[in-house]
Formats: sequence, structure tokens, C-alpha cells
Amino acid sequence: MDQGSFTSGGTESKRQRTPASTLRSKLPSPWFHADMLKFMPDSSVISDVIPSANYGDRRGNRAPDMVVLHYTGMQDAESALARLCKAGTEVSAHYVVLEDGRIVQCVPEARRAWHAGTSQWAGETDINSCSIGVEIINGGHDWGYPDFPSRQIAAVIALCRGITIRRKIVKHRVLAHSDIAPDRKKDPGEKFPWRLLASSGVGHWVRPARISKGPALTLGAAGEDVMALQERFAAYGYAVPRTGQYDSGTMDVVTAFQRHFRPERVDGLADPSTIATLQALLDSRPADAPHLTPLPPHSMT
Repeated sequence: MDQGSFTSGGTESKRQRTPASTLRSKLPSPWFHADMLKFMPDSSVISDVIPSANYGDRRGNRAPDMVVLHYTGMQDAESALARLCKAGTEVSAHYVVLEDGRIVQCVPEARRAWHAGTSQWAGETDINSCSIGVEIINGGHDWGYPDFPSRQIAAVIALCRGITIRRKIVKHRVLAHSDIAPDRKKDPGEKFPWRLLASSGVGHWVRPARISKGPALTLGAAGEDVMALQERFAAYGYAVPRTGQYDSGTMDVVTAFQRHFRPERVDGLADPSTIATLQALLDSRPADAPHLTPLPPHSMT
């Protein structure tokens, strides 16, 4: 979610048994904006519509060309939906995917949901205006970070396949919240099965390069090697400072990249596996991707 992790009580078994009627009953109608009480779902896989009071117009009538995936970072679906729908919280999402595979729509795709917060990708800073936000019920790193159930992932895939086909969204613009806000977000995190999504046609993915012993760029490193690394992250879309200094901002970007594309080890160090995986992603981008000169030889100290 945009506003960080939120707390509440409940157990996983209770979360999975909660019927849609109960979820709706926990959200009193005064929380809803009158104009949002009646809208048709945009997707055929939607189980229920629970309108959010938090939304706006897409600036410049921008058509969405990005999907951003989140986890809710709360203990149960009821509390997450309440937070996403209640007026005044200033947070929402277009869709919420429950653990049992049900999908709730809260904001029409034509409207601007408030899910991304302060974020940036490929030079764009108003991510809410150009994206569709999908919240996935999961406690996240602050609540034990449970595995994502297979039914939930199947639902995410079905939903996102429909969105990307309808909206003609390219694979490399299906992103994690941590990709667009690496300095403050971890979701949906290293347990999220991006490889499985990509094998189903959702998102950009390459097999991560094998992790092996070798020198790595670390906090405090500086020079040509660091600048080349920063340029490549920027070319892929990350908002990274291009200073030639391996500072905390660069380390945040490397960490976010690893959570998404090299989840076997998330340590913020630009080791050979991380660099090779990034290069493979750039090489597999469309032909109109920015041209970059080869990485220079380096000592990676």
C-alpha cells in the first residue's frame, strides 16, 4: 500500500473463509463517494465491486500503460479493504486480490487510484496517472511475510493478463511497488513469483545469472564501474542517481532490482550475477530501447 504497513488482528484461516458479503458489510456506505456506488467492473474475473472513496481523474486524460503490483502489508483482508476504501485515508487501488483467489475492484480503471505515492519510473513521476494498481492480500515483511497461495497467484495472473491485453501494456511495464519506490518500499517482495507470472505472459523476466564468488560493487565504491551500472539501471527505468558514487540511493535500487529479478540473494551488492541479470534484461528489451556502450572492465572493490 502507498501509506506503509497497517496493523490489525485476525488469523489466516479466518481471512480465507470471509465471504464477500461479510467484507462488504464491514464497509459502511457513508465511507463511499456517491458517484462510485454504481460502476461496472472492467474485468470478467472480478468477484465483487467494493467502491473506494479515494480516487481522482487521470491527469491529462492519460491512458494507463503500466501495472504496479503491491502487497497490502496488513494482517487481514477486511482491514486492508477498509483502509483502501474509507474516505480520508488517501490510499486506494483499482483491484484487491484475496488469498482464496477472489478479486475485488475498488476503483474503475478509467480513474486515478492512489496506490503509488512518491514514485518514479522511466522519467515519469505521476505514476498514479499512468498505472493500474493491484493490491495483493499479504502481511508482508512486517507480518511474517507468508507465502502467496497458488490460487491467489493464479488470480493475479488472470487479472493482469486481461489488463495487459486490453490496455496493450508492454511486459516491462508490469512492475513492483519496490521498483518505482526503491527507497521506501519492499512489496510485493522476493517471495512473489515473478518467473511464474512471466511464463504465463505477464511481466518481463530472464533467468537470473548464477550466483558465484566474485568481487562486487558495494557502498562507498566510486568510478566508471559505478557510473556504468547506474546508467543501465536508469536505462531500464529505475530512478537512480547517476553520480558515479555507490551511495545509499544506488544500493536501494540494487536491492529493489534483486527482490524482483534475482530473489535468491537480496543484499544490495552489485555482484556479477546482479550485473549480468540486468544486462540480460536490457538485451531482451524491444529494439527501440536506449543504446548503451559495453560495461568497462572493473575490479569491483
